[in-house]
Amino acid sequence: MLPVMSDDPGQMPQSTTHFGFREVSETDKAGLVRQVFDSVAGRYDLMNDLMSAGVHRLWKSTLLDMIDPAPGQRLLDVAGGTGDIALGFLERAGGVAGQVHVAICDVNPAMAAIGRDRALDRGMTDGATFVVGDAERLPFADSSVDVYTIGFGLRNVTRPAAALTEARRVLRPGGRFFCLEFSRVVLPVLDRIYDLYSFAVLPRLGELVAGDRAAYEYLVQSIRRFPAQEDLAGLMAAANFDLVRWRNLSGGIAAIHSGWRI
Repeated sequence: MLPVMSDDPGQMPQSTTHFGFREVSETDKAGLVRQVFDSVAGRYDLMNDLMSAGVHRLWKSTLLDMIDPAPGQRLLDVAGGTGDIALGFLERAGGVAGQVHVAICDVNPAMAAIGRDRALDRGMTDGATFVVGDAERLPFADSSVDVYTIGFGLRNVTRPAAALTEARRVLRPGGRFFCLEFSRVVLPVLDRIYDLYSFAVLPRLGELVAGDRAAYEYLVQSIRRFPAQEDLAGLMAAANFDLVRWRNLSGGIAAIHSGWRI
């Protein structure tokens, strides 16, 4: 990663990162990502349906199967969006006030508001807290949650390694981390079909259905820039997670990575 140099000798060089296929200053990425999700917040579920042909709902169900929620557990769902994972956790754990609790944390206030409204509509606010917060600087105490999840959010974080370190910090010893994210297709024919769908079809659908072609172009590009399965596992190991493993979904279009804090 190359620094952005300045002609001002008194100004320190800035680190860069990627925003889709563009190189941007690390200080600028969060704002650019926020603009994308401000634009699509009201159509976020539609966006996921388009990007995954609706299969994201099955992937989230698989994630919840792997977690196997139980009463007494505390879940932190980061980049929680519209609350699919957290509210599903509540339902599966029994959702009895005082016995199970989920915190949904999203850096985008518009996304957090949608999740809160969905919980209200489903009468599930007693077991849920909605927090606006950054995955790299979580407003939660050390060793305070049993399960940490992040679904389709880690690729939008400016410094994923910092987010992984924070995830381990807030997990109690014996707690488990789960990341559901678009990943690298591992089937030779499917990868070509998926590339065609991603780059030729999705931006057009985004323009026609959601009225925002640029947001969909960024999201497709962000998937391609995200680390492959084994590379993300390496980042998790570097953050001191133990027993790191992953499970490919739909031929690697998505994957669930998990690790323990021991």
